[in-house]
Amino acid sequence: MAAPDSTSSMPRLAPPVNSPMAGKNFTWGVATASYQIEGAIHADGRLPSIWDTFSAIPGRVLNGDTGEFACDHYHRWQSDVDLMASLGVDAYRLSTAWPRVMDEHGKPNAKGLDFYKRLFDRLEAKGIERFVTLYHWDLPQHLEDRGGWLNRDTAYRFADYADLMSREFKGQVKAWCTLNEPWCSAYLGYGNGHHAPGRTDPRFATQAMHHLLLGHGLALQALEANDPTALRGLVANIGRGTTDRDTPADREAARLYELQHNDWVLGPLLKREYPKDLFKLWPGTEPLVLPGDMDTIGGKLDFLGINYYFHLNLRSDGKHGFVDVPLEGVERTQMGWEVHPQGLQDLLVDFKARYPNLPPIYITENGMASDDKVVNGTVDDAQRISFLNRHFAAISGAMDKGVDVRGYFVWSLIDNYEWSYGYERRFGIVHVDYATQQRTLKQSAKSLTEFLKARAAS
Repeated sequence: MAAPDSTSSMPRLAPPVNSPMAGKNFTWGVATASYQIEGAIHADGRLPSIWDTFSAIPGRVLNGDTGEFACDHYHRWQSDVDLMASLGVDAYRLSTAWPRVMDEHGKPNAKGLDFYKRLFDRLEAKGIERFVTLYHWDLPQHLEDRGGWLNRDTAYRFADYADLMSREFKGQVKAWCTLNEPWCSAYLGYGNGHHAPGRTDPRFATQAMHHLLLGHGLALQALEANDPTALRGLVANIGRGTTDRDTPADREAARLYELQHNDWVLGPLLKREYPKDLFKLWPGTEPLVLPGDMDTIGGKLDFLGINYYFHLNLRSDGKHGFVDVPLEGVERTQMGWEVHPQGLQDLLVDFKARYPNLPPIYITENGMASDDKVVNGTVDDAQRISFLNRHFAAISGAMDKGVDVRGYFVWSLIDNYEWSYGYERRFGIVHVDYATQQRTLKQSAKSLTEFLKARAAS
């Protein structure tokens, strides 16, 4: 692999001068997810997942793409770890595939577990800390066939999975993340059908969310019992919503958006209650909550993972909700998402003010998709470098206001399967040619390497 380009014309990727993010106690990492990179969906006893089923349905995923091959990480994990080590990152946030490590009876799959053992061992040998997400959306299909996250029993099966993984990998994981973005699993999976399993009912969304969060709370108990020295947390995606019309109804619309997008998850975790106004948006959709559930969900968090990507402009829908009215003339990514770094700072500061028990934060995903191409061996992604630098500044601004941010993970290490958008949208700082599986460092990766090497040498 070629050495990083050190020409002066290349944009520099780095946090602001004198930012605590530049200190050696701040964790810098990259992130991926199992279904998005592993491929090998039929290998070594792996069972089908809801995304195998969903992506095989015509019209569900752009271009009919599936995760069958993805980035072939299952067979290329050694060189991918070496690539990470060449970047100089401190940590790697990955997810393990539930269908790969347990059979339909809940028994361990030794071959699947061995894959992660070898992966973790190589990461440790390279000095890269492991931040492991247990659920990044690839629910075993046999559990969906029994109701999926609409079935309360799935929360207990998730606890069994957490119990297995924390016993098998005790002492090998820096931090366990129970769930990735339960908002997406609940709303996109069960509310509007954009993601697997493709259900479309707001009643399903609220009940699925409750069972996801219950599974999180039960998993925390297993993680604490089996691997007490590891950090334990959850990863939430957050969104900033404001309005361009200064009316009470439009301001309320923006508030309700953030309540639905952010506090639907953070309220149960940090206040042990669902936001009451949530059900103004979806009347009659209150989930079935049994005695003791909210205490389980509100178990102690060692950290909160935050994923942030975009801002929306909201207006009242004329009833009790909101509509997204995109602004004109703003910078957008390949996803069509508005670039708005200030929104991340605003939300972090707001959470600190409204949740006195807010735990330390890791920015577990932040990045952008662009239509990157290799030209003469180079991938020029100057927009990504600018995007990341502006978000570094926003995080530093939040830290200056007292928010305890401990680390940052770029999404993503490599281009990968972007769910319902297939392989068209490229989030990686490393380009992947899916026909050949050739990895090519983009300019953002080269510049990140220069920053991390300079930090290590200081």
